[in-house]
Order: sequence, then C-alpha cells, then structure tokens
Amino acid sequence: MLTLVVGLLYLVAGRAVRSQDATGSRFVCNAIPPGAEPGCGYGPTGNRVQSSSPVEDELRNTIIQLRETILQQKETIVSQQGTIKELNSKLARCEAGSRRKEYGKNTMGDLPRDPGETIDQLGKTMQSLKGRLENLEQQSLRLPITNVSTAGVSALTPLPPELRELLRQRLGALETQLLRKVAELEEEKSQLYNETAAHRQRTESALNSLLERITELEKNNNAFKSPEDFKVSLPLRTNYLYGRIKKSLPEMYAFTVCMWLKSSASPGIGTPFSYGVPGQANEIVLIEWGNNPIELLVNDKVAQLPLSVSDGRWHHICITWTTRDGFWEAYQDGERLGTGDNLAPWHPIKPGGVIILGQEQDIVGGRFDATQAFVGELSQFNMWDRVLRPVDIMGLANCSAYMPGNVVPWIDANVEVFGGATKAALEICEDRAFDS
Repeated sequence: MLTLVVGLLYLVAGRAVRSQDATGSRFVCNAIPPGAEPGCGYGPTGNRVQSSSPVEDELRNTIIQLRETILQQKETIVSQQGTIKELNSKLARCEAGSRRKEYGKNTMGDLPRDPGETIDQLGKTMQSLKGRLENLEQQSLRLPITNVSTAGVSALTPLPPELRELLRQRLGALETQLLRKVAELEEEKSQLYNETAAHRQRTESALNSLLERITELEKNNNAFKSPEDFKVSLPLRTNYLYGRIKKSLPEMYAFTVCMWLKSSASPGIGTPFSYGVPGQANEIVLIEWGNNPIELLVNDKVAQLPLSVSDGRWHHICITWTTRDGFWEAYQDGERLGTGDNLAPWHPIKPGGVIILGQEQDIVGGRFDATQAFVGELSQFNMWDRVLRPVDIMGLANCSAYMPGNVVPWIDANVEVFGGATKAALEICEDRAFDS
C-alpha cells in the first residue's frame, strides 16, 4: 500500500514538472484520493474546488480590458460615422446652394453679378470640410490603444485593419467629391466670366452705335446755313422742356434783349426767358402768365409791357433797361410801344447766373412751374450790355441789319435743349415773309 501511494506521488510530480517546462508556470500539487480525477482538487469535505493562481487572475483581467477596448473602439466608430454623415450633409447643402444660384435680368441690360464672392465662400467652406476630414483621419490613426500585460510582457491593441481601411475609403470618397465640386465651381466661374465678357461687349457695341447715332443727329442739327439760322421749339406746357444758354452775364448797369417769338398759347404765352442768380431767381424775367399782360421783372420788381404776341405769327420783341432811374422801353416789330421808369433803379444786374429759355426759375437753373412755361418757338435771342438805339432795333426787326449780342449772341453752339425741346433750321426773315 505504501509503495502504491509513493508511485502515485511520483507520477503526479512528473506531470507537474513537464507542465512547468512547457508553460513556464508553477503549479501547486495536492494529494488526491485514489480514483479521483487528476488536476481536480478536493476540499476537506470532498467537494471540488477551483484553483485560483496569479496567472489566471492576470489573464482574466487582460480579457476584461480587451473587451472594454473593443467597446471603446465601437463607440469611436459610431462617433466617426456621425461625423461623416454631418460632412455629407454639409456637402449636399453646398451642392444645393450652388444649384440655386440665379442671375438677375432686367430691361436695362445689367451685367451679371460677379460670382467670385460666392465661389470664394464655397471654397472656404470646402477647405474647412477638408481640414476636418484630415483631422478625422489623423484621429482615426490615433484611436485609443490599450496597454495590457500578459505574463509581464507589454502588448498593444491597434484598431482593426478592416475598420481602418473602411474609414480611409470613406474619407477618400469625400475628398474626391470635394475636388469634383471645386472643379465644377471653377468651370462655372469661367463660364460666368465668359458670359459677362460677352454681355459687356454687346453693351459696349450698343453704346457705340447709340453714340454714333447721337453724333450723326448732332451733325444734322448743326447743318444750318449759318450758326444763327435756327429756332428752338417748345411745343408743350410742361416743367421739363426748356433751353439753356451756356454763357452767363457779367455785372451790368444797362441791357437790351431782343428775340423773335411765335406763339398762340392761351391764357398767356408763358416765360420766353428768365435769368436767375444765387439769392435772386428773378433777376431778369419776361413773362405772360394767365390773363395778365406781359411783364418785365428786374430784381423781382415788376413793370407791365404793352405787347401782344399770341396770334401765332412771328414777332420781333426788344426790351431795354438802365439802372439810372430804372428806365425801360418796350419794342414790338421795330416800333416802340411803351416806356417807363422806377424799375429797380440803381440796381446792378448781378453776374454769374443762369439764362433759361422757356421756363421761369424758382431756384437758380431749376424748380420750374408748368403753368408758367412758354409754348411756341423762339429765335435770335441776343443780349447787349447797353441800350440800343431805336434805329438799330428797327434794322433788326425788318431784317435790314444783323447785329449779334455782345454779351449773349444767338449761335447754335451756345444753346442747349432739354426734355424734348428741339432745334431746327430757320431763316427767320423768309419765314416771316411767308407768314405775312
């Protein structure tokens, strides 16, 4: 019996030594009853007990840590998938925004809006997305790695290769989409630039044609036999048809103004001319307003003139004035019809104002009143800085003398027309003879 027990102990000790050589681990050997299963320990009561060694505990802890690492990597993958969806959504919004671009169109031929600002904004957005993708890729390469130890040896647990490859593919696909979108936007920008250049060329061509037409019309208007042989026509009683004398007046202490008029407007022919200066819009005005007689205003002082010219025929009108005693004279068709005095006596005519044909000025050069507008035709508007002799005025009225004004001469280059007023050729003496 003793020999049998010693043999069993020897057998168990040999197995333990071989196991230690194979695994490099140590085992605790316990005596077991006869017929018991080797490797299974029994307690004093005969119940089976599980041996617990430091190696088993360490392996168990390693398994738990590996399991936790896998769960953390799974959560990271889910988070990365959410980020990829967000980037895809932003890319889709960029594409939708680029498709919704519309170009304004109107009847004035405005140039298309420059797309540079929109493309720059999209470029910044895509650069931001690309940066986020690069950061995401770098983060994927630096996912949490668990440092565990098995039997005292350090080991690293990296992200599974297939998952990392899938993430690389998704990142590559997004980058390809971004590059394709950038190329499309660059092509669209090039097309818009070409369209803008073509539109600008068409506009410039139309403007050149219009400029040539205007030049041609100006040449036709300038095709008068003489620079003074023309008339200004103001056919409607409005506040926007008028003529303007380019020259202004110097300071004067006397003047004579003469012109030819033709009008059949009623009531009143309106305002053949007005001269306004800063601070006094009615420095010199000739007006027939409503049922009132023709009036001469000097420095807003009024004198009524015994003239009548609303029969639709050409009439020659001359008005003289001197600051001495404010003496004035009124001539129609070479005949002096009235005189007077005390019209703004000792007042000098102020310089630097504006002469308007056909409108009365409420401010210098503007704010016209349609009820005071002249309706008809006028020609040969001349002005002198002295009082003309009656014989000179008669010579002008019967076409036996030509004497242009030394302050304002009637020449084509000195008269501008606006608002639909026109200039046309006229030989006043022939036309007046035809009327007669």
